This record gives sequence, structure tokens and C-alpha cells, in this order.
Amino acid sequence: MYGKLLTVAGGKERINFYINQYQPKFSSSLPLPELISNLHKSKTNYYQKLLGTGAIPLRPGVKRLLQEARTNKIRLAIATTSALPNVTALLEHTLGKESISWFEIIAAGDIVPAKKPAPDIYYYVLEKMNIQPHNCIVFEDSHHGLQAALQTGLKTIVTVNDYTRNQYFTGATLVLNHLGEPEKPFTTLNGDTKGITYCNLKLIQSL
Repeated sequence: MYGKLLTVAGGKERINFYINQYQPKFSSSLPLPELISNLHKSKTNYYQKLLGTGAIPLRPGVKRLLQEARTNKIRLAIATTSALPNVTALLEHTLGKESISWFEIIAAGDIVPAKKPAPDIYYYVLEKMNIQPHNCIVFEDSHHGLQAALQTGLKTIVTVNDYTRNQYFTGATLVLNHLGEPEKPFTTLNGDTKGITYCNLKLIQSL
């Protein structure tokens, strides 16, 4: 069920979709937008508590690649439909509080009205950074995310997850199971990795 709900981008939008599609007779003493907002805040609270226990680690290669990018003074940004408190909590619990400053901009949640697969969030980040799409590489994990990036003219590396591994990723520069580590190579699902077995700046720059 959650896999089906993930076809809707945005937490509050997902709750609204669930009620409309699966609980059409649902009623509440609260106006529906207020109820949805409250539910989403509660979900965010539980998510942050889970992060605090260390139950949600980073995927292979994420920390290493971020550190390599910082060492080489690569500009970093986040463009996500996730709520901003979830993003900052994830960064703080997995990379430390200082990691928030690693990113030139963190565009999250409702900062733009239309969420992925609409390209708005990427246009917003590109404008704020004053950077052209051909000078960027994007990392996504879903069909909706890829569509948003492609509409903006951004080359995209997709790392699939259990919910998205069977989605269509036509147009992606690479499709991988994860970013990999020197001792834990990725599996290439589509694209040319130039014989490199884990995602690093050499591979990214070759793309």
C-alpha cells in the first residue's frame, strides 16, 4: 500500500490522496486540511524520533561522496519534496549538525507549489544558485524525481530502492542499486560506468 501511495509526491498530498481514494466516507470534526496538517506533523515527529535512535542509516556511498565533493569544493544543494524538518533531522543525525552548512541551499517541502514530477523545485534551486543545468548532476531514487530533473535538463543518476526498483527510468544517465563503496561495489542497472565500481567524482565528471 505504501508503495502505491509513494506515486503521490509530498507527505500531505499523500495523506489527502489516501483519504480520497481509500476512505471516501471518512469524516472528522476538524476541517480536512487542518487534520492532514496535524497528521503530517505527527508523522514527522515519529520519523525524527526514529532518526535519533540510529534506526535510519545513510545508504552506501552517500557520506563518502559528500565528503569527496566538499574536499574538492563542489557546490552542493538539496531539492526534495520532503518536509524541511525531516531533511535537517536526517542530516544532523547521520552527518552531524554542521552538515546543514555543507549545502548552499536546501529546497524542501512546500517551498514551491507544484511538487515532483513537476520541475519547479529544480528550477528554483538553479535560479537561487545562478547555475546552468549542464554544470550539474542530480541524484534521484524515483520515477517522479527523474521526470522533474529531466524536464529541467539535468543529467541524473538514479539509485533505486525497494519501492522504486521496478519503475521506469528512461532518460537517466545511470541507474544503480546504490552509490557503492570501494569494498562494496554498486550494481549497474543501466548506463556506462566507465569500468568504475563505486560512484566518485571521477565517474561523475566523466558523465
